[in-house]
Amino acid sequence: MQDVTNKWFMKVIAHYGSPDYFFTEYFRVNDTSRLNRNILAAITENDTGRPVFAQMIGESIPDLVRTAKELCKYNIAGVDLNMGCPAPRIYRKNVGGGLLREPEKVDQILGELRAAVNDKPLTVKMRVGFENTDNFYSILDIINRHNIDLLSLHGRTVKDMYHGVVKYDLIAEAVKRVDCPVLANGNINSAKTALEVLSQTGAAGVMVGRWAIGNPWLFNQIRQAWRGEEITVVPLAEVRNYIDRLWQTPTASTIPERSRVAYLKMFLNYIALSVDTEGDFLRLMRRVQTEGEMFNLCDRFLLTEGTKTLALAPSLKV
Repeated sequence: MQDVTNKWFMKVIAHYGSPDYFFTEYFRVNDTSRLNRNILAAITENDTGRPVFAQMIGESIPDLVRTAKELCKYNIAGVDLNMGCPAPRIYRKNVGGGLLREPEKVDQILGELRAAVNDKPLTVKMRVGFENTDNFYSILDIINRHNIDLLSLHGRTVKDMYHGVVKYDLIAEAVKRVDCPVLANGNINSAKTALEVLSQTGAAGVMVGRWAIGNPWLFNQIRQAWRGEEITVVPLAEVRNYIDRLWQTPTASTIPERSRVAYLKMFLNYIALSVDTEGDFLRLMRRVQTEGEMFNLCDRFLLTEGTKTLALAPSLKV
């Protein structure tokens, strides 16, 4: 997740239970790009004990090839091409999810990348289409043609962004059609939902993004559910400790307080509704301006009732 999955956040997540592997923020690729040092640190300075895939976003074939070769010099699990980012400022540049409008371009890019990345896995992250699914099956065939090693598939279109129904049926179709493992992505908000999606789609695994911000215990909870164990509940006091960890970034002392509060709010937007389903915490949190106000509010909602636990998201209705 851009602006989220940095080296520090990976470390915080690992404290609560890492995923099987991480994906970096995306390296922006163009004719003047160089490897972003901060993103690269998530690979070279990663102490989570988990493999890390290096994610790229771009459409210039020579520069994507150049960047992929540079990344392969590092200890990466593989090279991942982003063809799913739904942000308008991204897809308008014909990168990320914008590529799904041009199967011919996708064919060219994956052909050149496959030739360049021959000793590491080459993976693709995509959605089921741009504004419809007209190109869905043709792009899946391109995935096969170039022997892609792993497909992470979000069951919404680019224009859907993060709203509306996730088309798990199309993920199931992709599982049948492509030769590589498929990770099901989109609204994996609980361990129970993860198991239901795996059962419905036949996917090899699930990819979790935004929901892991609000519940970093989710990866362990999914493993517990997979093993048939009781899912561990999380006291809100533990959520308060998690917020402390998010606040204490290594560069905290050099960042103005107002900017740090804004940075923490980005995470609290995802945590809030699992803490207080009525929405009061979210509403009040968005108004605070200072560190003192922020943590007084957190204490009020997270520490005053010792028996409360983090809400588990509802299961999928299929």
